[in-house]
Amino acid sequence: MVDLAIVGAGPIGIETAILAKRAGLDYRLIEKGCVVNAIAGYPTYMTFFTTSERLEVGGHPLVTATDKPTRKEALDYYRKVVQNERLNLVPYTEVTAVEPTAEGFAVRLRSQAPGREAESALEARCVALATGYFDHPKPLGVPGEDLPNVSHYYTEAHPFFGRDVTIVGAGSSAADAALDLFRGGARVTMVHRGADFRHSLKYWIRPNLENRVKEGSIAVHFETVVREILPDRVVAERQGERFEIPTDQTFLLTGYFASPELLRPAGVTLDDTTLAAELDPETFESDVPGLFVVGSAGFGRRTSDVFIENGIVHARKAMRAIAERLRRVPTVA
Repeated sequence: MVDLAIVGAGPIGIETAILAKRAGLDYRLIEKGCVVNAIAGYPTYMTFFTTSERLEVGGHPLVTATDKPTRKEALDYYRKVVQNERLNLVPYTEVTAVEPTAEGFAVRLRSQAPGREAESALEARCVALATGYFDHPKPLGVPGEDLPNVSHYYTEAHPFFGRDVTIVGAGSSAADAALDLFRGGARVTMVHRGADFRHSLKYWIRPNLENRVKEGSIAVHFETVVREILPDRVVAERQGERFEIPTDQTFLLTGYFASPELLRPAGVTLDDTTLAAELDPETFESDVPGLFVVGSAGFGRRTSDVFIENGIVHARKAMRAIAERLRRVPTVA
């Protein structure tokens, strides 16, 4: 029996673990992949949209070459924080269920380490879910979405030099990918169901993208939906008329959502439309006593409401409540 099981070793989970350690709690930080697994899956040469100080955890300064860190700088930073804090990390272990018990929770585990796959359980008095949303892309629900040349994650431009690439989406991530691919020598087409790029498109990206569209370097089809994806083309429809876009690779950059796969079976109340969990805004405890949900993990489809910086605030509020509740519980050696 441990005091606290923290599910997810992203920035929010790391902040939660640091605070648990400083409160003297016996905890486990459980991650199904590597440390900050989502950031490891970001585009290779990505620069964050936010500034360095807003990504800091545990009071550790994030020193970067410019005001906005790169993916590599963030990976280096969070890895070193985990190492220097000597956090009790359990990597490559997936949490498959969180089951309420008389004394707390049974956390079901499945080891993901190659050659060492195994199932086990951990008993915990409290659980903090910090699983984020990056593992769950929003599906288009069209034929061909599962083809090998279709991806919900963009990496880098180099492999697509001289090739036709279609990007579905018109937010900042889609725009960044389109510009990167254009600079890398790909022939880029963007498809978006709206009449213009998304209003959330970062102000410093929009002019560059609009200029590339205006000069014909990047093609855009607004008010257009994808009907089917084939190995060499995308079938799209605009105003009732279908047409085809030649494609070697298709990136579906239409966003992600926080899956309720651990919350619903545990008994947490969810909104039918947004899938957002019922949480106390002062503690981020769910309506299942002892089960806390921090960061975007409890916000379902409302992922634009939560970022790393305000997710860290969730972690701090939750840990104040957890430490207060467990203050008389002896730490397990």
